[in-house]
Amino acid sequence: MTRVLAVMTCLALLTVAVEATADPHPLLAVALGTTYAAHALVSLWWLPRQPAPRRYWLTAAHVCLQLPLGVLLFAAAHGAVGATLLLLVLVSQCVLLLPLPAAAAVTAVVPLVHLGMGWADFARNALGLLGAAVFTAVVTALLQQAQRARAELAEANDLLRGYAAQAEELATTRERNRLARDIHDGLGHHLAVVSMQVQAARAVLRTDADRADAVLAKAQHQAGEALAEVRRSVAALRAPATRPPLRPSLEVLTAEATAAGVPATLEVRGVERPLPPETEESLFRSAQEGLTNVRKHAGATCARVVLTYGDDGTVRLAVRDDGTGLPGAAAGAGEGFGLLGLRERAARVGGCLTVGSSPGAGTELLVEVPG
Repeated sequence: MTRVLAVMTCLALLTVAVEATADPHPLLAVALGTTYAAHALVSLWWLPRQPAPRRYWLTAAHVCLQLPLGVLLFAAAHGAVGATLLLLVLVSQCVLLLPLPAAAAVTAVVPLVHLGMGWADFARNALGLLGAAVFTAVVTALLQQAQRARAELAEANDLLRGYAAQAEELATTRERNRLARDIHDGLGHHLAVVSMQVQAARAVLRTDADRADAVLAKAQHQAGEALAEVRRSVAALRAPATRPPLRPSLEVLTAEATAAGVPATLEVRGVERPLPPETEESLFRSAQEGLTNVRKHAGATCARVVLTYGDDGTVRLAVRDDGTGLPGAAAGAGEGFGLLGLRERAARVGGCLTVGSSPGAGTELLVEVPG
């Protein structure tokens, strides 16, 4: 808008100069027009850069100077088109820089430059100039509103781009955490079993070769399961993964734990009912992590997995052992990545995980989820 008004000011001054050539005394009109235009151009550049309260007072002073100068120019140019255009530039500038009531007042005052005429001529010419001034003010206000709307739209687009980048980063972080949980709960479980079985085989290799061979065969089977888990994880990146029903999957887990040296049993209470895949995955991984921790850390002689379908709309899975317990577990001390991943899985389906333990009294890992 500022550049447009500057161009209009220059064109209006050129019009004043051209029209003055027909006047016997053109210098006065050209001098007044040049002064008026120079002051207008300086104010177009300088006033918008001032802070709001100060800008209003400076613009008011500018208008108080330009209006008398415009009246003199209008009289010297005999009401020519160039002088009228310069006055309309002032109206447009007031709309841009002043509050609406002040701009409306300037618009209403501009037609008074015709006061020296007779009443009939004044009414005709003043009404015409008032119409032109109102039209200029309305068009300027509409252009200013459109400019503000474009600026707000550009700002909104920048915000949307920022939100989209944040959403993409959040989705990437969630997917990274999901993959970390899957690797820990799946591949980590199988490798832990393989490690324990190889350790057991080495212990009896020289005294009982047949038993060592049987243990190594189980370790080989677990290694195959680990490889299958890796393939399932890779396939899950392309398509949703499928898993056997929850109860058979838990039976396989307890059998693996028993084969690895810690007798484990499965008990199912309540009436079994179908659960969402993500809920079953959370329960299965909880049992898997719990039995892995029993074998690695508990020093237990047995473990028990209890799956309870409650009448209150919840499903509970508990992994209990008779081991040494985890000092400070109730307060969450020493919680590793596995339990953190289980808490995240449970929270994603609206559930929670708790660990209860005391020295010498064993440990219970309990997951409660809606279902």
